[in-house]
Amino acid sequence: MANLALVLKDEIRRLARKEVRSQINSTAKAISRYRHDIATLKKQLQAQDKKIASLENGGRKSAAATDVDESDELDGIRFSARSVRAQRTRLGLSANDYSKLIGVTPLTIYNWESGKSRPRAAQLANLVAVRGIGKREALAKLEEMGTPKSKRGRRPAAK
Repeated sequence: MANLALVLKDEIRRLARKEVRSQINSTAKAISRYRHDIATLKKQLQAQDKKIASLENGGRKSAAATDVDESDELDGIRFSARSVRAQRTRLGLSANDYSKLIGVTPLTIYNWESGKSRPRAAQLANLVAVRGIGKREALAKLEEMGTPKSKRGRRPAAK
Protein backbone atom coordinates (compact mmCIF):
# COMPACT_ATOMS: atom_id res chain seq x y z
CA MET A 1 0.00 0.00 0.00
CA ALA A 2 2.79 2.43 0.84
CA ASN A 3 4.31 1.81 -2.55
CA LEU A 4 1.06 2.68 -4.31
CA ALA A 5 0.76 5.93 -2.31
CA LEU A 6 4.30 7.00 -3.31
CA VAL A 7 3.64 6.31 -6.99
CA LEU A 8 0.40 8.27 -6.81
CA LYS A 9 2.11 11.25 -5.12
CA ASP A 10 4.90 11.26 -7.71
CA GLU A 11 2.39 11.19 -10.55
CA ILE A 12 0.41 14.07 -8.99
CA ARG A 13 3.64 16.12 -8.57
CA ARG A 14 4.61 15.47 -12.19
CA LEU A 15 1.21 16.55 -13.49
CA ALA A 16 1.16 19.61 -11.23
CA ARG A 17 4.64 20.69 -12.48
CA LYS A 18 3.51 20.20 -16.07
CA GLU A 19 0.42 22.35 -15.49
CA VAL A 20 2.39 25.08 -13.69
CA ARG A 21 4.99 25.11 -16.49
CA SER A 22 2.31 25.58 -19.15
CA GLN A 23 0.76 28.45 -17.15
CA ILE A 24 4.17 30.10 -16.65
CA ASN A 25 5.01 29.79 -20.37
CA SER A 26 1.77 31.46 -21.43
CA THR A 27 2.32 34.23 -18.86
CA ALA A 28 5.92 34.73 -20.02
CA LYS A 29 4.76 35.05 -23.63
CA ALA A 30 2.17 37.62 -22.61
CA ILE A 31 4.79 39.60 -20.66
CA SER A 32 7.12 39.54 -23.66
CA ARG A 33 4.33 40.77 -25.94
CA TYR A 34 3.45 43.57 -23.45
CA ARG A 35 7.08 44.70 -23.22
CA HIS A 36 7.29 44.85 -27.00
CA ASP A 37 4.10 46.91 -27.14
CA ILE A 38 5.39 49.27 -24.45
CA ALA A 39 8.68 49.77 -26.33
CA THR A 40 6.75 50.53 -29.53
CA LEU A 41 4.57 53.04 -27.71
CA LYS A 42 7.64 54.73 -26.19
CA LYS A 43 9.18 55.11 -29.65
CA GLN A 44 5.95 56.60 -30.97
CA LEU A 45 5.81 59.00 -28.02
CA GLN A 46 9.39 60.16 -28.63
CA ALA A 47 8.65 60.69 -32.31
CA GLN A 48 5.56 62.72 -31.44
CA ASP A 49 7.53 64.80 -28.90
CA LYS A 50 10.18 65.56 -31.53
CA LYS A 51 7.49 66.49 -34.02
CA ILE A 52 5.81 68.83 -31.53
CA ALA A 53 9.14 70.43 -30.61
CA SER A 54 10.06 70.97 -34.25
CA LEU A 55 6.65 72.50 -34.95
CA GLU A 56 7.02 74.82 -31.95
CA ASN A 57 10.53 75.82 -32.98
CA GLY A 58 9.50 76.07 -36.60
CA GLY A 59 6.91 78.69 -35.70
CA ARG A 60 9.55 80.83 -33.99
CA LYS A 61 12.09 80.34 -36.73
CA SER A 62 9.66 81.08 -39.55
CA ALA A 63 8.86 84.45 -38.01
CA ALA A 64 12.57 85.28 -37.87
CA ALA A 65 13.45 83.78 -41.27
CA THR A 66 14.06 86.23 -44.10
CA ASP A 67 13.26 84.34 -47.28
CA VAL A 68 12.73 80.80 -48.55
CA ASP A 69 14.72 81.73 -51.68
CA GLU A 70 17.87 82.00 -49.56
CA SER A 71 17.84 78.25 -48.92
CA ASP A 72 17.60 77.64 -52.67
CA GLU A 73 20.74 79.72 -53.17
CA LEU A 74 22.66 77.59 -50.66
CA ASP A 75 21.87 74.31 -52.42
CA GLY A 76 24.92 74.54 -54.70
CA ILE A 77 27.35 75.49 -51.93
CA ARG A 78 29.67 72.82 -50.61
CA PHE A 79 31.23 72.68 -47.17
CA SER A 80 34.71 71.45 -46.43
CA ALA A 81 36.48 71.38 -43.08
CA ARG A 82 39.78 72.16 -44.79
CA SER A 83 38.30 75.20 -46.50
CA VAL A 84 37.14 76.66 -43.17
CA ARG A 85 40.63 76.35 -41.74
CA ALA A 86 42.22 77.71 -44.92
CA GLN A 87 39.82 80.67 -44.93
CA ARG A 88 40.57 81.46 -41.30
CA THR A 89 44.33 81.27 -41.76
CA ARG A 90 44.10 83.31 -44.99
CA LEU A 91 42.40 86.05 -43.01
CA GLY A 92 44.99 85.69 -40.24
CA LEU A 93 42.35 85.34 -37.54
CA SER A 94 42.18 83.24 -34.41
CA ALA A 95 39.30 80.83 -34.01
CA ASN A 96 37.83 83.25 -31.46
CA ASP A 97 37.85 86.22 -33.87
CA TYR A 98 36.69 84.13 -36.81
CA SER A 99 33.80 82.81 -34.72
CA LYS A 100 32.74 86.37 -33.87
CA LEU A 101 32.86 87.27 -37.54
CA ILE A 102 30.57 84.36 -38.45
CA GLY A 103 28.38 84.53 -35.36
CA VAL A 104 29.12 81.20 -33.72
CA THR A 105 31.24 80.02 -30.80
CA PRO A 106 34.96 79.22 -31.06
CA LEU A 107 34.16 75.59 -30.21
CA THR A 108 31.89 75.44 -33.25
CA ILE A 109 34.75 76.62 -35.45
CA TYR A 110 36.99 73.95 -33.93
CA ASN A 111 34.35 71.26 -34.59
CA TRP A 112 33.92 72.43 -38.19
CA GLU A 113 37.67 72.44 -38.82
CA SER A 114 38.14 69.00 -37.30
CA GLY A 115 35.18 67.61 -39.25
CA LYS A 116 33.16 66.70 -36.16
CA SER A 117 30.17 68.78 -37.23
CA ARG A 118 28.74 70.70 -40.18
CA PRO A 119 27.23 74.18 -40.28
CA ARG A 120 23.49 74.74 -40.50
CA ALA A 121 22.00 76.66 -43.43
CA ALA A 122 22.17 80.08 -41.73
CA GLN A 123 25.74 79.44 -40.58
CA LEU A 124 26.70 78.25 -44.05
CA ALA A 125 25.32 81.51 -45.46
CA ASN A 126 27.56 83.44 -43.04
CA LEU A 127 30.56 81.33 -44.06
CA VAL A 128 29.88 82.07 -47.72
CA ALA A 129 29.59 85.79 -46.97
CA VAL A 130 32.99 85.77 -45.26
CA ARG A 131 34.61 83.88 -48.17
CA GLY A 132 34.49 86.96 -50.34
CA ILE A 133 36.17 89.42 -47.97
CA GLY A 134 39.83 90.16 -47.51
CA LYS A 135 41.99 90.48 -44.44
CA ARG A 136 41.51 94.26 -44.08
CA GLU A 137 37.75 93.98 -44.43
CA ALA A 138 37.63 91.20 -41.83
CA LEU A 139 39.66 93.28 -39.37
CA ALA A 140 37.44 96.30 -40.04
CA LYS A 141 34.31 94.24 -39.36
CA LEU A 142 35.80 92.95 -36.11
CA GLU A 143 36.58 96.51 -35.04
CA GLU A 144 32.99 97.50 -35.81
CA MET A 145 31.86 94.67 -33.56
CA GLY A 146 34.04 96.06 -30.79
CA THR A 147 36.82 93.46 -30.65
CA PRO A 148 39.89 95.20 -29.20
CA LYS A 149 43.12 94.97 -31.21
CA SER A 150 45.15 93.54 -28.33
CA LYS A 151 42.95 90.44 -28.08
CA ARG A 152 43.21 89.48 -31.75
CA GLY A 153 45.03 86.31 -32.66
CA ARG A 154 48.38 87.67 -33.76
CA ARG A 155 51.23 85.26 -33.62
CA PRO A 156 54.51 86.31 -32.01
CA ALA A 157 57.48 86.70 -34.35
CA ALA A 158 59.65 83.59 -34.73
CA LYS A 159 63.10 83.84 -33.18
